[in-house]
Order: sequence, then structure tokens, then C-alpha cells
Amino acid sequence: MMGMGLGFGLFGLLVMLIFWVGLIGLAVWLVSALFPRNGPRSTFPADQAQGAHEILDRRYARGEITREQYELIKQDLQGS
Repeated sequence: MMGMGLGFGLFGLLVMLIFWVGLIGLAVWLVSALFPRNGPRSTFPADQAQGAHEILDRRYARGEITREQYELIKQDLQGS
């Protein structure tokens, strides 16, 4: 005769395993939702200069600066 203290046996082990996998999965999802990863950020000066040239081009295209200002800033950026 089997004792009454064996619990649920294999079924209980399976339920417990599903519970813990679900709990860990939920924790991983929560952390990834709270702290999203961004792409790698470049700190190279060449990339920063390219970004500055793009900003300058957009400002000129929108009419925020005159052609003279555009040329002057463009020369300054090429010098740096």
C-alpha cells in the first residue's frame, strides 16, 4: 500500500515546472519591457560630423538658415 504523503507525483512535478518556467519568462519579459535595448551608439567623430552635416542640410532645406549661413557653417564643420 502506498503512503498518502506522495503528493501529486509526476503531475505535480509537471505543474510546478510549468509554473516556474512561466514565472521566469514573465520576469524576463518585464525587464525587457522596462529597459528596452537601443542600437549601438557610435562615438566616432566622423559619425558625429556626418550627423551634423545632415542636420545642417535639413535646416537649410526647411529655410531656417540662409545660403550664406549654410556655407559658413559647412566650412566650420569641414574644419573640425
